[in-house]
Amino acid sequence: MEIKGLTKDNIIKISEHKKESDWVKDYRLKSYEYFTKFNKKLPFGPEFNINFDDIIYYKSATDDLTNDWNQVLKPIRSELDSLGVLESEQYMDGMGVQYESEVIYHNMIKELTDKKVIFTSIDNAIRTYPDLVKKYFGKIVKNTDNLYTALNGSVFSGGSFIYIPPHTKLNRPLQSYFRINSKGMGQFERTLIIVDDDSELHYIEGCTAPTYAESSLHAAVVEIYVGKRSKCRYTTVQNWAINVYNLVTKRAFVEEDGIMEWIDGNIGSKLTMKYPCCILKGNNSMGTCITISVASNEQIQDTGARMIHLGKNTKSKIISKSIARNKGNATYRGSVKINEDATNSYSMIKCDTLILDKDSISDTVPTNIVSNTTSTIEHEATVSKISDANIFYLESKGIPKEKCEELIILGFLEEFRKELPMEYAVELNQLLKRNL
Repeated sequence: MEIKGLTKDNIIKISEHKKESDWVKDYRLKSYEYFTKFNKKLPFGPEFNINFDDIIYYKSATDDLTNDWNQVLKPIRSELDSLGVLESEQYMDGMGVQYESEVIYHNMIKELTDKKVIFTSIDNAIRTYPDLVKKYFGKIVKNTDNLYTALNGSVFSGGSFIYIPPHTKLNRPLQSYFRINSKGMGQFERTLIIVDDDSELHYIEGCTAPTYAESSLHAAVVEIYVGKRSKCRYTTVQNWAINVYNLVTKRAFVEEDGIMEWIDGNIGSKLTMKYPCCILKGNNSMGTCITISVASNEQIQDTGARMIHLGKNTKSKIISKSIARNKGNATYRGSVKINEDATNSYSMIKCDTLILDKDSISDTVPTNIVSNTTSTIEHEATVSKISDANIFYLESKGIPKEKCEELIILGFLEEFRKELPMEYAVELNQLLKRNL
């Protein structure tokens, strides 16, 4: 089944095809109303144009969800195998795969099932756990927030649902992999994660697409609830093709003594606009966002983070590493707000950019607000190029110049790479070598 063009009738078709409850269909239609009111405008960011009538909003090779790779269509299975997806499952406690608009594979080790952990597609969760989903869905990221949250609310399909019960810690990560494989395809997954009190989760997400002449759109929404004394780490390494517009809203709500960590890598896409957010509601809660962005060949990487301090004694840290080359644009756009009641709070922002040629650019667009006298924000930003002295020193040790630059770049990104599981750090190195 394939649905192209954004209309009320097409939204109803998607909902009816999925056999959704009335509350889900109503949410979609209300989101579409908000989308039309935004009049295709965002309040900030680079200028770009998308013809929403040319986008494929829903496409599925199969509607069946399986936990057996042998039940996945052979051409799809072979493609995912060539990308290393099947092999990576051995390092995880669970794996989910979305191909085009639907999640086609989901599996989790039995130990987690016994612990009452839920890891499934958002569509399956809506059918199977409707009360749990309704309690959190659309509460952290609202369909009124911006143009693309309204769009996602209208046509969302696929994405993960995770519930970690109280007093539960996973030994290894859960992983989801997202693949766009068609020309002009849009992917609008909706991920909802609840880490209940005194629990811990590491979730990993990978995204790719082949390159076509026609542009594709990725407009996802991620909502994460971190309970009291709980911890969630969300790791992304995306390598979208150069024709993909990557416009994602990610937001976490953190309770007392909770910890939220965003580890966010952006290598591909034509344009990325992504600013993971932590709402530090509980006292003594903490938020961290460590990002890398590589802008090459006229790419625009408009990335950063948002930290909103509401509770007392809250702490946040933003570390942004960017590389620009071949007319690339690497921009940090971030916001830290420490509320009047968030006394004795602290935030540290560090933005470093490496510009590799005279045709590339980098900007820093921070908004930092402290509304009480006992809290502190520190902001540090640097822009530099590869030092001739460093190149000379490495060449004097017998290292070729191309290898020298590679080593300097990998060292520049070390603060991000060390946060990745080993197999992902190796993959990141290979991605960087192909893109620099």
